[in-house]
Amino acid sequence: MQSVVRVGVAVVIKRQGKLLLGERIGAHGAHTWATPGGHLEVGESIEQCARREVLEETGLELTQVTPMGYTNDVFESEGKHYITLFMQGECEQGEPQLLEPNKCVQWRWFSPNALPAPLFLSLHNLLVQDPSGLD
Repeated sequence: MQSVVRVGVAVVIKRQGKLLLGERIGAHGAHTWATPGGHLEVGESIEQCARREVLEETGLELTQVTPMGYTNDVFESEGKHYITLFMQGECEQGEPQLLEPNKCVQWRWFSPNALPAPLFLSLHNLLVQDPSGLD
């Protein structure tokens, strides 16, 4: 286990009742479904991180960002520990593009009642804490 707890920022984007999720590949959580997001950088606000990560990963520009909650995520098999800060992101225009194909296979819109499996640990933990949190 790493001796440092990292801070992740995850962005929940809903449009017309559907949630944007990407199928992860790469560092950890490969072949799980997650919201756009990434690491909080030194000196960066949580809102700045949310906007930057969504733009870098999907090409979407958020019009509004608001806090949702957080999760405490221990990735046992990868030896990593994260605190994930969830933000609600508003974006009414454009379709997500696959801008980091080394980190994500695809972006798709899902109904909160029909989410794909398996979910990335932080998203799974958010739903365990609040099952109606994405409705």
